[in-house]
Amino acid sequence: MTTPRNLVVIGNGMAGMRTVDELLKLDGGRDCRITVFGAEPHVNYNRIMLSSVLAGDKSVDDIVINSQEWYDANGICLNKGDPVIAIDRENRLVTAASGVQVPYDQLLIATGSKPLAPPIPGLELPGVCAFRDIADVDKMLEAARTRKRAVVIGGGLLGLEAAWGLKQRGMSVALVHLMPTLMERQLDVAAGQLLQRDLDRRGIAFFTDGQTEEIVGTERAEGVRLADGRFVPADLVVLAIGIRPNIDLARAADLEVNRGIVVTDDMRTSDPDIFAVGECVEHRGQVFGLVAPLWDQAKACAARLAGDETALFTPQALSTSLKITGVDVFSAGALMAADEGDDEITLRDDGKGIYKKIVLRDGRLVGAVLYGDVADGQWYLKLMREREDVSALRERLVFGRAFAEAGPGAPAATDYAAMPDSEQICGCNGVSKGNIVGAIRDKGLTTLPEVRAHTKASASCGQCTCVVEDLLVFAAGADARPAKKTLCDCTDADHDEIRQAILAQDLRTMEEVRTAFAWKKPEGCHKCRPALNYYLLCAWPGEYHDDSRSRFVNERVHANIQKDGTYSVVPRMWGGLTTPAELHAIASVAEKFDIPTVKVTGGQRIDLLGVRKEDLPAVWGDLNSAGLVSGHAYAKGLRTVKTCVGSEWCRFGTQDSTGLGVKLEKMCWGSWTPHKVKLAVSGCPRNCAEASIKDLGVICVEAGYDILVGGNGGVEVRVTDHLVRVSSEEEVLEYTGAYMQLYREEAHYLERTAPWIARVGLDYVKRRLVDDPEGRAALHGRFLHSQSFMQHDPWAERARGADAHEFARLPALAEA
Repeated sequence: MTTPRNLVVIGNGMAGMRTVDELLKLDGGRDCRITVFGAEPHVNYNRIMLSSVLAGDKSVDDIVINSQEWYDANGICLNKGDPVIAIDRENRLVTAASGVQVPYDQLLIATGSKPLAPPIPGLELPGVCAFRDIADVDKMLEAARTRKRAVVIGGGLLGLEAAWGLKQRGMSVALVHLMPTLMERQLDVAAGQLLQRDLDRRGIAFFTDGQTEEIVGTERAEGVRLADGRFVPADLVVLAIGIRPNIDLARAADLEVNRGIVVTDDMRTSDPDIFAVGECVEHRGQVFGLVAPLWDQAKACAARLAGDETALFTPQALSTSLKITGVDVFSAGALMAADEGDDEITLRDDGKGIYKKIVLRDGRLVGAVLYGDVADGQWYLKLMREREDVSALRERLVFGRAFAEAGPGAPAATDYAAMPDSEQICGCNGVSKGNIVGAIRDKGLTTLPEVRAHTKASASCGQCTCVVEDLLVFAAGADARPAKKTLCDCTDADHDEIRQAILAQDLRTMEEVRTAFAWKKPEGCHKCRPALNYYLLCAWPGEYHDDSRSRFVNERVHANIQKDGTYSVVPRMWGGLTTPAELHAIASVAEKFDIPTVKVTGGQRIDLLGVRKEDLPAVWGDLNSAGLVSGHAYAKGLRTVKTCVGSEWCRFGTQDSTGLGVKLEKMCWGSWTPHKVKLAVSGCPRNCAEASIKDLGVICVEAGYDILVGGNGGVEVRVTDHLVRVSSEEEVLEYTGAYMQLYREEAHYLERTAPWIARVGLDYVKRRLVDDPEGRAALHGRFLHSQSFMQHDPWAERARGADAHEFARLPALAEA
């Protein structure tokens, strides 16, 4: 009988245990006695999901990769919380901190990495921690329970995820970053600015170009002082500026080290009986901080341990994604053209928060940066890895796979049958199409949770979820059961079920709703809190008190934040009309507060751009004095009513379109709706006010007024549908009020009128509004009742001192 060889693994993390798992699959582990030493007192868990634990989206149990039962079932001796402190290469023996000594025939080092710590005073203070393991997360969660303010140092992947997690836990969070833009190694300037804008709207304060000089405090951390003199107060300081390979043990064992433990293509170190994988290694001068190459290393190393002398590790193009709920980021390869021979192609829609850039070189894709829409990220990565010639797709490539590959008459959809089994679907867990389809067919899987449980595909960051769902339908056919589209991950209920329950069960507070539906996170999340706040506000006008904390920053401060941190102020101009006195007031405000840009908007208003946050109440007060009120340019509500001059001045005008527009705006202003709403009234079919691409448009004709619904501009333009022709302004007002209320009561939060009508159907809207006069009148009445509580100017209230804390100058901007 052959004596089992002793395989000792130093490190119980993702790379080491993935290697062991791959070895077991190859049957190479059957002749091994495997011993694992881990520094942490835990089984192997998914370290990249720590940010989800911090944010409250997952528990520690949710991110476990290999349970204790897995170790036991495979005969693996796991020594938790007992790091190896010495390697005796001559006697092939390792010694752990506990004094335990274990001999080895082959040794695998997977010691991972250490957090980088800058040489600044104050690092030793209580209240300062890294963001690297479960112990760090526990410290941060304890601080979130007992403290108020956090500063995160580092604006890369780790720092942003830490900042968002702490914000989700209720802390006031500031992030200090040395460079001008966030994630500068993964994103270009434009994408970095969009990311900062979106996270700023979520309430994270940013200090870019900020070099940390000192962590200030006596008994514990009290704040961070920057090199330019700014002081950022904090009860918790999190260091997240990067990592470096943990090579201390290898160096002490006299293995070859440089930045990392030097390995060859077969993952061997300078000692042929010692292998190394993961973030601790250096391969051909490169070190690794992303998960995808770790899986490739593990596969090659496991094959070598199993006796395959041909297995080699070959690095491939890498991609990056961000694990912040609702913020989709992907990047791979070059961020920008290297020289004049490279081509950059960009697509940008700031309104929808979408930015795409691809970099082409010699007819091949060499880089991609995606923000807001990352569905095609893995396809772009495949094109880069396979160095495919994409010259024929050049004009369509930036629009994504479905559009680029669709030929004349072909459906714009992914051909999963033609997709190779080797194509990687889930980068976080290294799962290919073949793995997913094989598991679905072999195990009879029919739901997304089942696929996740058996393959781990889409179980981490979730960006590949749509593709995994498509593969489920492809592989399981009619047996596939689609996942329910819930309001958010906090609940199993959808929007409609929640809205109906609020009325049927007389639920009056967010806490009552969360209790009724057994919310998974008692405090909710950034997706459900604004939605519940709106649904309750709509259901109980005059009774429910708006929760400003559940609104985005633009709605809280009643102005739109700009990319430089200043704000824009847009006064309301009824139907696009203004007066000399109002214009004088606007000019005076611009001069008085040194506002750099004054611009006429597409909605027939004037935008004051570059207003400092602390100046907003005073600016509003001066505008109020001239009779100007908020234009709600920031609101999920009525924005504008665009008009042409109509019959009063135009020789083609058939009705008083301006006067009707003013009446509509006077009726609808101040309303809160599921998403922004824009109206328009054109005085004749020439349609100068562009009424046919508004949420509701009116086109005046000789016989009366044509009411149109469900349009929008932007990247995906949708022309309105004709609802009805009426003969009087009074009917226009009633139909508009009824339409607004139907949309308010039945659309999902953040659903524009165009997708709402596409979902419920135009015929349904006509049945409710055109075919049912009594129902229409009731809807109109409910809208006017709600408006009686809504039509107050938020600018005037704040000019008088309401919510003063929102506009206070940040202490961090003052000299320490």
